[in-house]
Amino acid sequence: MGIRQTQMWMIVVGIVMLYAANGYVQEIQKLGDFSSGSLEKWKSKSFEGKTVYDLTVLEGVTMLRAVSNGTASGMTLEKNIDLTKTPYLNWSWRVDHILSSREETQKAGDDYPARIYVVVSGGFAFWRTKALNYVWASYMPANTTWPNAFTSNAQMLALRSGSVDAGKIVTEKRNVREDLKRYMDLDADQIDAVAIMTDTDNGGGNAVAYYGDIYFSAQ
Repeated sequence: MGIRQTQMWMIVVGIVMLYAANGYVQEIQKLGDFSSGSLEKWKSKSFEGKTVYDLTVLEGVTMLRAVSNGTASGMTLEKNIDLTKTPYLNWSWRVDHILSSREETQKAGDDYPARIYVVVSGGFAFWRTKALNYVWASYMPANTTWPNAFTSNAQMLALRSGSVDAGKIVTEKRNVREDLKRYMDLDADQIDAVAIMTDTDNGGGNAVAYYGDIYFSAQ
């Protein structure tokens, strides 16, 4: 390596060390790399019919599109995430419209144009598996939480509500470790899976949503 190359290498190393010292370099665990056209390791799981998921370009970015017509199926990725190192879940999403006339706290209205949820596995004690759902609600106000209508092991948390932001791509960042403790009284060091779902099976109708890249970060 010549003198000039050595000097350039030292400058690069110095910049990296400076950024690290100031907190700009952080660990990232990517789960959904949709913008690169990848659905690697994501698996479909059907509850009632099949919501159609495909990759499409929206506003110049490749996103995962979900189209539900009276259906409920999701996309799941199993991966252990250490919440002591990367507790922040990051993603973007968009819904075209909200759902009409349904009570989301009841079984007949347990539908969401968009949701992303984290799963803490109970292992062999499957009945201990817990899930926290971040939802785009149609009627429940933003920043409210309630038990899932079908199981006490899942909690719903409305991050967006109504049509105020419908038709726009919005970004989210949540400290999952803190949310699990606050909303489920669950002191978890890791999660075991992440899933997304757009569903309209209980109250009928249709929904179209878009999901951007999903990743965990240190801050």
